[in-house]
Amino acid sequence: MRQVGRDIVMPRYRNLAAHEISEKAADDFVTIADKESELRLAAGLAAILPEASIIGEEACAADPAILERAGNGLNWIIDPIDGTGNFAAGKPPFGIMIALADAGTTLAGWIFDPLTSRLCHAALGGGSRIDGEPVQARESGADLPVAALAVYFMTPEERADIQSRSTDKFTLVDIPRCAAEQYPRLVLGQNDISVFSRTLPWDHAAGTLFLNEAGGLCRRLDGSSYQVGDQRPGLLGASSPRLWDVAAETLFR
Repeated sequence: MRQVGRDIVMPRYRNLAAHEISEKAADDFVTIADKESELRLAAGLAAILPEASIIGEEACAADPAILERAGNGLNWIIDPIDGTGNFAAGKPPFGIMIALADAGTTLAGWIFDPLTSRLCHAALGGGSRIDGEPVQARESGADLPVAALAVYFMTPEERADIQSRSTDKFTLVDIPRCAAEQYPRLVLGQNDISVFSRTLPWDHAAGTLFLNEAGGLCRRLDGSSYQVGDQRPGLLGASSPRLWDVAAETLFR
């Protein structure tokens, strides 16, 4: 991840030509750096654990059938640049995310910030670390819990309902539009609550494990665990189990 960040991602940062940026869908960007990053990461991961299949965001964009096997067998899951919209606009945050999952359960995850070289890592049952040091999730301590709510994939009715329920209950802050940044914010006491509507594995496999292993809580809106391959919408993360319960009751019950 460090090599890819140094050799592929950062040389393209604020150095992209117009033809090197395109839209896969409305407001969903891809750049030449995403494609090159995924190819290099896939090759490196295949060398580490050749028995695992590769499920990359850009490969799935080209062949959606790849995503259908995400919950089956042993898989490397790659987000070559998370926060591509930010990256393409020449602004932070963005990151590289990798997870290893077996039969839908995330075994390990890595979140790398090429700008700061911060590396978040978690292993199932082994806790979470930032730059090699153990980390425990903590609440912000704000009078009203700090909430970053990703509602742009919700219907207008769902957005209005969430915003109404949040009034006077939470301090709402802008989302970074980058899961590779949002999950560390929950662990580091910067944000208390996050809601995600779209739950693709490259965005959330590593982050949910990192948050849960740090002592926070990330679950489906019905309280069930996040499983790779489950394509239902809706995911709620919080810096503590207590705040997860508060947010679930306030926003979705």
